[in-house]
Amino acid sequence: MTITFSAPAPPVGDAIHHEAAANGNIEAAQRAITTLLSVLDGEADHDKILLRAAAGAGKSYALVRMVEAALGHSNCTRVGVTAFANKQVFPLAGELGKELGASRVCLFVAANRLPEVPQDVLDHVSVATSTTGIPATCAVVLGTSHKMGAWGEAQRFLDHLGPAANADLPYDVLFVDEAWQLPLHRYAMVEGLAPLSVGVGDVGQLPPIDPGQNPWRGDPGYNPYRAWPTAYEDHDGTFTVDLPAVWRPTAAQLPLWRAFYSDWDRLDCVAAPGDRTVELPVLAGAAGAVWASVATGTPTLLEVDGLPDPEAADVDPPLLGVIEELLTPLLENEFTVVRRRYDGVGSPQDEVRISSTAPSGDPLIVVLATRNQAVDDATALVERLTEKYDLPDGVLLTSTVDSWQGQTNAITVAIHPLSGADHLDEFNSAFGRLAVTCTRATHGLLMVARAGLDDLLSEAPARPGTPLGEPGTRSLPRQTHQRILATFSRATLQLGMDIV
Repeated sequence: MTITFSAPAPPVGDAIHHEAAANGNIEAAQRAITTLLSVLDGEADHDKILLRAAAGAGKSYALVRMVEAALGHSNCTRVGVTAFANKQVFPLAGELGKELGASRVCLFVAANRLPEVPQDVLDHVSVATSTTGIPATCAVVLGTSHKMGAWGEAQRFLDHLGPAANADLPYDVLFVDEAWQLPLHRYAMVEGLAPLSVGVGDVGQLPPIDPGQNPWRGDPGYNPYRAWPTAYEDHDGTFTVDLPAVWRPTAAQLPLWRAFYSDWDRLDCVAAPGDRTVELPVLAGAAGAVWASVATGTPTLLEVDGLPDPEAADVDPPLLGVIEELLTPLLENEFTVVRRRYDGVGSPQDEVRISSTAPSGDPLIVVLATRNQAVDDATALVERLTEKYDLPDGVLLTSTVDSWQGQTNAITVAIHPLSGADHLDEFNSAFGRLAVTCTRATHGLLMVARAGLDDLLSEAPARPGTPLGEPGTRSLPRQTHQRILATFSRATLQLGMDIV
């Protein structure tokens, strides 16, 4: 059969790539570093510095640069680094340990979490499970907000380590990685560890607790469950800068990234056209057309018409069955993802080729679903295909969207959060949930949905939406959904037509 795809958004005419794009991030990070050093010099009175990033902007690299710059200043002898989850803290500890040495970097972790620390991290850091175990030589202490902000921890830091250069608090600077995932009430437990906080993160991440509902109705400007930087972005004591380039997407995905971060002055990507490709086996029918579209790097939306009713809008075995039929001919044969490597300033280097017969690095294909029941069904799908084709580890995985944020994969296959919905609500229209779904892939994105998204959005009542301007809802209004869908190459599959 033949599938005719509608044209996606035209290529971005003003986009820059490689060193030109990466240089924007270097300059933005340097502005943040200059401000940080001015605060340490006593020449600026900021108490918050926020480095905002889009997904895949290389923010952890910028954070490491800022930590090194702070420790190079005579008025900074010790810094703390925190985040909401260990899966964020562990890799950052490893990066800092490699740069600064194990004697200067301490991973402060709960004893029951110690077995989860990767060996590559353990090889480059000191480890402490209690405050008294932190070596006196350490200039960097990393731990989750729960660990660093435990009751009485600030005083234990002072008793064991003494004050930092500021003479009052245990740290001179507190760095918060993935800052937009840390709720205000958790940040309040660690804010007092240092006179200056530096938040680095993706503004599109899902917060760990839904920030949409504000129980403090008498004060609409305060909500302890929203991401903490939103409480300070407009304060006089806050310096904010955006990273204007992303390293993760293909050049063809840039219109989608810009649709999510539409209020930014500009957004470019390091990858140029042709830097990321997918080499496919010979495929026929609908599957061949779909994967050929995905392989171009352009976000692809396949709507399926005529399916039996789902169990619920987000629990949809019939739609997952279509995904399984699409994946089958691809997994029966070898496919290869090809990517251009870059140096630290975005200059293109050699090519890396990774075959589905010998995967390495990031997973090749990840199937994303929204709720746990849906991912249970997707897990069964993945297990069937893995067993049937004896797939090596790393070829095909599944996850909930929420659990996969912060992760990267070559090809994403996802069910659109609005698939099967009859209205827009707080869950299916969450900015972060859709943004995470769409921004994990380095090579290709396939979004699958039941037919009718356009009708849903045209008929949905108008509703407010302030995805980057809390307090208030972070749910996307219909116009934003329409703008995002316009960046996809789209097709409809009629039930009864063969997929392969």
